[in-house]
Amino acid sequence: MNVQFSSSKISTDDGLSPGETILHVDNISLSFGGVKAIQDVSFDIKKGEVRAIIGPNGAGKTSMLNVINGFYHPQQGTITYRGEERRKMRTHIAAKQGIARTFQNIALFTGMSTLDNIMAGRITLQKRNLIWHALWHGPAQREELEHRAAVEQIIDFLELEHIRKTPVGRLPYGLKKRVELGRALAAEPALLLLDEPMAGMNLEEKEDMSRFILDVNNQFGTTIALIEHDMGVVMDLSDRVMVLDYGRKIGDGTPDEVRNNQNVIDAYLGVPHDE
Repeated sequence: MNVQFSSSKISTDDGLSPGETILHVDNISLSFGGVKAIQDVSFDIKKGEVRAIIGPNGAGKTSMLNVINGFYHPQQGTITYRGEERRKMRTHIAAKQGIARTFQNIALFTGMSTLDNIMAGRITLQKRNLIWHALWHGPAQREELEHRAAVEQIIDFLELEHIRKTPVGRLPYGLKKRVELGRALAAEPALLLLDEPMAGMNLEEKEDMSRFILDVNNQFGTTIALIEHDMGVVMDLSDRVMVLDYGRKIGDGTPDEVRNNQNVIDAYLGVPHDE
């Protein structure tokens, strides 16, 4: 299903072609007191790719996503997003410029329905202020109806029609993860950050989520940065993989290159040396 969103969307006309760099992280270091979460890490993300970030627990993967979307501010290094270099990103700027994310621990409004949770993802695209929406008249009414139509398309795309009015607090874990993906997609991101989107899922749920991630990448052209511990999923979905260990980058390349990198094998994958 090829979704065409009906409301005004964040412009992705940034002069970049698929394969060009949409985000570059240069010599980023992040510390919390004496704990070095990220140590002098550089990498890039190409437009249109699925870029995986892997490593053992505590390697600094989520901290890196938090730096990219402005939740953490590094002590060293720069981030260049769509050609604009910053010492640090601000969360509201990241959201307005097309960076959306999901979280390792599900962050939804449990008392709200699936539809309303996904509608919350449209807030950065709304042009009318709170007073207009409170009156729900004229331009504000038309705008909300347009946003609601876009959300209904996302609900169809993610096969959530049967739970569209169900409070998400009543949903099983796998469906909550899918709703959170829907909320991130509602922002129509140019760069989608997924923090362990399949953690805690059974095999069938992982297969469904993998399919949706590939469809988002292929059909929407959305660039994706993915943290995931399931190596089968990582190797199947990713164009390139970066490996962190104790906050340092120890490997970077295609899935095959990373799979055969001895530093990665020793630190993470656990495959014995050849005799």
